[in-house]
Amino acid sequence: MTDKTSVNRREFLRVTAVAGGGFLLGTYVIDRLGSVSESWAATPASDVSLGTYIRITPDGTVTIIAKNPEIGQGVKTHLPMIIAEELDVDWKNVRVEQADFDTVKFGFQLAGGSTSTPRNWTAMRQAGAAARAMLVTAAAQMWNVSEGECETASGFVLHNSTGRKLSYGQLADRAATVTPPPLESLRLKDPKEFKIIGKRIPGIENHAIVTGKPLYGIDVSVPGMKHAVYEKCPVFGGKAVTANLKEILSQPGVKNAFIIEGGNDLRGLLGGVAIVADTWYAANAARKKLRVTWSDVGTAEQSSTAFASTARQLSAKPAQRSLRKDGDVNAALTTASRTVESAYFYPFVAHATLEPQNCTARYANGKLELWAPTQAPASARPIISRALNVAEGDIVIHLIRAGGGFGRRLNADFMVEAAAIAKETGGAVKLLWSREDDLRHDFYRPAGFHYLTGGIDTAGKLIAWKDHFVSFGDGQSRVQGGDMSGNEFPARFVPNCSVEVSAMPLAVPTGRLRAPESNGIAFALESFLDEMAHAAGKDPLQFRLDLLTFTPSGEGADPARIRGVLELVGEKSGWGKTTHRRGTGMGIAFYFSHRGYFAEVVQATVSRAGKLKVDKVWVAGDIGPTIINPSNAENQIQGAVLDGLAQALGQEITIENGRAVEGSFREFRLMRMQDAPPVEVFWKLSDSPVTGLGEPALPPAPPALCNAIFAATGKRVRSLPLSKQDLKW
Repeated sequence: MTDKTSVNRREFLRVTAVAGGGFLLGTYVIDRLGSVSESWAATPASDVSLGTYIRITPDGTVTIIAKNPEIGQGVKTHLPMIIAEELDVDWKNVRVEQADFDTVKFGFQLAGGSTSTPRNWTAMRQAGAAARAMLVTAAAQMWNVSEGECETASGFVLHNSTGRKLSYGQLADRAATVTPPPLESLRLKDPKEFKIIGKRIPGIENHAIVTGKPLYGIDVSVPGMKHAVYEKCPVFGGKAVTANLKEILSQPGVKNAFIIEGGNDLRGLLGGVAIVADTWYAANAARKKLRVTWSDVGTAEQSSTAFASTARQLSAKPAQRSLRKDGDVNAALTTASRTVESAYFYPFVAHATLEPQNCTARYANGKLELWAPTQAPASARPIISRALNVAEGDIVIHLIRAGGGFGRRLNADFMVEAAAIAKETGGAVKLLWSREDDLRHDFYRPAGFHYLTGGIDTAGKLIAWKDHFVSFGDGQSRVQGGDMSGNEFPARFVPNCSVEVSAMPLAVPTGRLRAPESNGIAFALESFLDEMAHAAGKDPLQFRLDLLTFTPSGEGADPARIRGVLELVGEKSGWGKTTHRRGTGMGIAFYFSHRGYFAEVVQATVSRAGKLKVDKVWVAGDIGPTIINPSNAENQIQGAVLDGLAQALGQEITIENGRAVEGSFREFRLMRMQDAPPVEVFWKLSDSPVTGLGEPALPPAPPALCNAIFAATGKRVRSLPLSKQDLKW
């Protein structure tokens, strides 16, 4: 992670008249940002303010611009809800429009890191409150009364003493002439006054989604558009040397076929062969006849088997780097009443978005226009600019709803490929990846190896914790998605704690997968913590609660909030109050990530033949004092839990000969409907700042399931996926 460039910020309100009458309110921000692609995850919410707009026209229509990319996390609904709440309008009278990428108007536009809510909570409220204040001023001027005599309700300004009222539409023109109030002067609603926030609001595009309306990048169509496919080297980073282009050009419907040299950056434009045709089917049919000679990139010997062997060797050597050292771990292990050593492994995993990567691009007169389901347009534009020698100011990006993101669309490879093809052909093209492309050319969650040792004293208390984490990287740096913090629970809550890291070289592209780092680390640490509880002869829930009596050192998870979600999930699941027959068990896990606190209990049943069924999941979450949209919040939590369970059950990308093996959903299995358990969600409200929730509910799910399997069968799972484990008992 690179250091974030300091931010110079000037924030102010601007109001302008709308053609045809009415007004447009914006929160304008002037920033100097560092590298968006690398700095976003660590940026505190308060560092960057975000802009948005409210448009009110004389007919009373209130339009709110949704500034961030919508990838299924509901941001296109819940951020406008915040504005509408403070504006004091009825939600039924609100229309929402998706913004294009524009840092001058909107500042930071990104879907990732569960940052949308914490970054925008205050700014969205201020924008709504400012518009409300200006409408009140306009009404007071028309009535020649003081602003203090006026109130607002459901899109009207009221003067209760005389019974007069004016709609926002009637006031829109005059409000356009009012000087915006200073942000510090705004009165924000008391949460007790909320009428929209906290209510179950359907997603604004739900009906269009279930009726199959064209919303997604894959649906985009522009005049004169052709269709493209792009063949890349199976070994990551290889370039096309020769190809049977003459034969490909003779295929039905094919209009163009050519080699793109590309570069060596796995996150940029890689070399390959483009085929452009009248239809995607024609392009893909021609692709099946494609024969390419690829360059040797020298990494074809890399494999999952070799990685595992190297990890074992590194684990037996002194670690390359220390992340945490509290007390004297070795001395504590020597005096411990009981010690436990275990090795845990989790594999490479693909994002597997249901909508494969795609982008529509048009090149004309030296300018590029893209329609893209991207999570990070700000990092995409400079990549495209460098690769194609097009000025950033000449690249326009339209934000299109994505059929899933999970971190995959933080990368811009599919965008720069489409742009390169469009520039070469001088027109408009839609690039659409196949499922095989998507699975074999992802930025994978990197595999991880944890070599853990723990010590218990005579009272059954955890006194020593040692983790030698073997990942991928070079020197002091780690691959994206493959790093670890020294504060990962239960660090800080154990008097003698050592967290160390070693790394091996990797030529496989990696990236951030939903709850980056934590999604794998939690499996290893929370499973081993369960091992330690059983070694101590303690109930796993009580064992975790007992850890919280230790005064933690340094910054990190708040013990009171950890206790809150653990006790709540224990209560709601009936933990310790139900006696199960052999073969059925309950497992618990907790994790703190992306500012969210989540504890989960999984009940699972394993037949004697080893067939696994997840019966039910209970979730307790603490994301602050307010749940903006309970309907969407529950949906996000349920989706995160099922996503985590699916990863544990049967997902693995295997590397052989420097390439990914799995290329379909037969090999890389997503969760089927019949495998999805009911997931009950409960909230532990706290006075802490509002946070996001798209990611932090995922990490506890895999270890809670594996701990349930142990409770049911006595078999400890230390390696994923579960489809490779013999669970017979």
